[in-house]
Amino acid sequence: MEKIIQITSGRGPAECTWVVAQVLKKVLQEAESLQLKATVFQHEAGQENGTVASAMVQIIGNEADEFVASWVGTIQWIGKSTFRKFHKRSNWFIGIFEVDAIQSLAFSEKDIQYQAMRSSGAGGQHVNKVSSAIRATHVPTGISVVSMDSRSQHQNKKLATERLLLKLNEAQLNLLKQQFQSQWTNQLAVERGNPIRTFEGSDFKKLKVEKKFKAVRQQLKNELKNEKYR
Repeated sequence: MEKIIQITSGRGPAECTWVVAQVLKKVLQEAESLQLKATVFQHEAGQENGTVASAMVQIIGNEADEFVASWVGTIQWIGKSTFRKFHKRSNWFIGIFEVDAIQSLAFSEKDIQYQAMRSSGAGGQHVNKVSSAIRATHVPTGISVVSMDSRSQHQNKKLATERLLLKLNEAQLNLLKQQFQSQWTNQLAVERGNPIRTFEGSDFKKLKVEKKFKAVRQQLKNELKNEKYR
């Protein structure tokens, strides 16, 4: 089971980016304690040292569903500003949103089509007459590269495969960037009030000791059980 969440300060001030950094730590710690694999694969630093404006976290494990459900929503921190000593505000809010998982571009040599072709350009009569260059095409995506660096067709095939893998990785990165852009609306959607979790003080302790994760897990289990009998 894979889930992806975005932890964001929205348009909140520096204090909210400090809260995001603290919540990110809590999420990672709690995931580890529940034997879930949590990986931060996007991180946007805040303007102040040690702060985070936004982070994307991948959660993998059997109970990823329940874990994410116990965090998604508004997070509240009650405390004095860590950057403005005389600021009167004591309630700060950030948001956690679930985002769609991105389908990875799987790399398998079975999906690569190789085509021998004549080299062009400088190199004398040999490169013009012998089909030593190789075009490698990733059939599922149509991404292709050409290698004509060597007179050896075998060496060009190896180089073409390496370049194709790099190009697929680049395409995957572009998909991630597009996903981040599509999540910009989350920056505007942080709601104040009705927090799913509340923390307080500079030590960022949970205000209410409620086993929300277990409660949500039990609720989802009951719903799944009821679905079976419908």
